[in-house]
Amino acid sequence: MKQLMKCAINILQLNLSVLLICIVGFFSDLTLSANEDSNESNDFEVIRVVQPGIFDLQTESMLVRIRAWGVAFPDRGQPGYDDALGFTERNLIATRPQILIKTEFDVNNLKLAEVILFDGEFNFSKEAISLGVGWHLENETGRYGPYLLSQMKAKRMNLGIWSKDFIYDKEIGSVLAPIPKFPNMLRNNSGFTPKLSFWVTSLGRIHRPGCPFYERGRGKLITNPTGSDCRICGGRSAK
Repeated sequence: MKQLMKCAINILQLNLSVLLICIVGFFSDLTLSANEDSNESNDFEVIRVVQPGIFDLQTESMLVRIRAWGVAFPDRGQPGYDDALGFTERNLIATRPQILIKTEFDVNNLKLAEVILFDGEFNFSKEAISLGVGWHLENETGRYGPYLLSQMKAKRMNLGIWSKDFIYDKEIGSVLAPIPKFPNMLRNNSGFTPKLSFWVTSLGRIHRPGCPFYERGRGKLITNPTGSDCRICGGRSAK
């Protein structure tokens, strides 16, 4: 009887050992699968910059063209284009960014994505906007707060594109273009006579009413200004 019980105990111990081995093997397989998935996500690499903010991402099975969400850059030939292209190449080429898809396809059939680097510490679009390399596309982001604040800072510091006498985009133009007006109306015997006031920036650039840079940034209104004329409106000499 004792021998029979001993055999039963040995069989039970053997079955428990087999069960334990199966359980350990099962969880080892799960860990391996998780690591494999993680490695696959790290295989996404930026291999080419097409133009500022647009790049090709090589995945395991395909090449995906992506545009950075919420930011626009100067076109080729416009002031600041080379800076924007250099910024994109320096920060994206040969990197493995985190890609957060915002829109599957835009009007140009490009995927729109928020591009994050360095373990979440670097937001490509936000950094470009804060340095004045590009400008915030408010209609695209729904006036996304961090991007709005970054643009306000760049404009206040007159960085990058905000230091150029150039209208880059309709969205910017619609925001910056003031309503032409003739302040400082003077009365004479025949009634009111308009006296033209020019906007002179803190850097001495002269803008006339109707210019996109009239009363923009730091400056003051002067009727007899001195300084350099705006290359867009002509300043004291209308184009």
